[in-house]
Amino acid sequence: MSDWAPLNDTVQRVTARIAARSKDSRRRYLDLMDREAANHGSRQFLSCSNLAHGFAAAEGDKSAIAAGQACNIGIVTAYNDMLSAHQPYARYPEAMKLYARELGATAQVAGGVPAMCDGVTQGQAGMELSLFSRDAIALSTAVAMSHAMFDGMALLGICDKIVPGLVIGALRFGYLPAIFVPSGPMPSGLANKDKQKVRQLYAEGKVGRAELLASESASYHAPGTCTFYGTANSNQMMMELMGLHIPGAAFVTPNTPLRSQLTRAAVHRLARIGKNGADYRPMARVVDEKAIVNACVGLLATGGSTNHAIHLPAMARAAGIQLDWQDLDALSAVVPLIARVYPNGEGDVNHFHAAGGMGYVVRELLGAGLAHADVLTVAEEGMAAYAQEPFLEQGELAFRPAPHASADDAMLRPVAQPFLPDGGMRLVTGNLGRATFKTSAVDPARWTIEAPARVFDTQEAVQAAFKAGELDRDLVVVVRFQGPRANGMPELHKLTPPLGVLQDKGFKVALVTDGRMSGASGKVPAAIHVTPEALGASDGDCGPLALLRDGDLVRLCAHQGQLTVLADLTGRKPATPPPAAEGMGRELFAMMRIHASPAEQGASAMLALAGL
Repeated sequence: MSDWAPLNDTVQRVTARIAARSKDSRRRYLDLMDREAANHGSRQFLSCSNLAHGFAAAEGDKSAIAAGQACNIGIVTAYNDMLSAHQPYARYPEAMKLYARELGATAQVAGGVPAMCDGVTQGQAGMELSLFSRDAIALSTAVAMSHAMFDGMALLGICDKIVPGLVIGALRFGYLPAIFVPSGPMPSGLANKDKQKVRQLYAEGKVGRAELLASESASYHAPGTCTFYGTANSNQMMMELMGLHIPGAAFVTPNTPLRSQLTRAAVHRLARIGKNGADYRPMARVVDEKAIVNACVGLLATGGSTNHAIHLPAMARAAGIQLDWQDLDALSAVVPLIARVYPNGEGDVNHFHAAGGMGYVVRELLGAGLAHADVLTVAEEGMAAYAQEPFLEQGELAFRPAPHASADDAMLRPVAQPFLPDGGMRLVTGNLGRATFKTSAVDPARWTIEAPARVFDTQEAVQAAFKAGELDRDLVVVVRFQGPRANGMPELHKLTPPLGVLQDKGFKVALVTDGRMSGASGKVPAAIHVTPEALGASDGDCGPLALLRDGDLVRLCAHQGQLTVLADLTGRKPATPPPAAEGMGRELFAMMRIHASPAEQGASAMLALAGL
């Protein structure tokens, strides 16, 4: 649209810097996609035996698939009925096959990918598999698509590692178009402030397990994504900003007529933008440097999950694009925070959607020149299409312009009157390494903490010290040996309630860790994803966290971007890391840990070994 503002200078410079840094790797990726399109872009390359195997069970669709003229959509699904967000996917494939036939196209389930729930595994042994499940999902996506039977990809996934894994895997088949098909958030349950209150009361021993379980069950209570603005819902926001959704698909609740019509539209659109369609739009061309920057901008503008400081570089690398934390930090300085969704605010994603949602956010960002408008998306109108909202008109999907005013200025605000002037994701650096500090959820009065360190090697040890009353003072809690090489970089969300209790008692408290906290992290200042991590390949290359001792004075300052220990670490012997854990399948992921890249490069063994 002609009324979008000129692109912000910083956004332009960061995009140009990423493109220059990625020139060779991006060219290699696009050349590979061109070769793959020539070699595997048509079922005609398959032998008769190959084809017969591929459509043997495709009742009613055999002749169309065999002819090779109509688009055959490969469905990659993360369905299981333990994850609330993925339970609705059970019936999607059958419906999608019917939608495809409406246009003379076909669809087949190409394969399934694992889908684990961080909410179930928080604080448990299984959480140590969580980050590397992203690599397993990417590999499973590649296996699903390796049959070369398909002209487009419909990707069914929502939650934390699942969408990034699907993106990484699908990008290796980027000569095909791809559309992500969400199922939407569950209806709102118990108010978030009430849930958080019960969690802190439980941490203090003032309520029991029965009360805590009742509270959690009232919050997580139905099919659909958890309603707080964590990684899962940040994923959905980013798929809109990257142009990989039908516009407005992110936050429509499951099992509703509008949700069904959005899924139908995704199938119809894939049929039109497939290799043999009238409007070919391969994923490799949709996900470019501008799309990655748009995703970063959306993350910052909405206060999204810090997990994407890891996932975005990994997804970008799969497309030959090199993104780092300096890029995120530079963008954060100019992108204002225009949304406050729990845990950054009181309301959840349903309230956010009702206040104007993604259409409002995209219109504001484009109107202020903070996002690239001139990008290729799966929608015909480009990024302008995402400044609209979907609705039903006589049962059919239609679109109208997003509202020009927020329906709730406690939830959404215009760029001209933001909650904060920046995006709230800072890079902090110093003699302890580089780390991410999510300031958007933290009171600015707590952005600088200077206090003695109390050093732990496990989160269980932190919890034990808290229960024993040993942490009732000003301190910086350091939890090390939580990086990707050490134990798979689990989220340490179980630390949020006790640290919140200490802060509420009036103590100055912060967290420093080479582990993760996620979009569920809250009001306590935290330097997370510290790289280099404590565990090195040998004593000589361990990270500085391995040299810290109790009592060392640590300074964490988001204002000045500092992560520093005010002590001389020279000559210190590194702490001995805990032994490698066994059980819950963790020993099977040893290769992933040994070869994992640093957090800033995406914390991926798969990408590191592939030279990406």
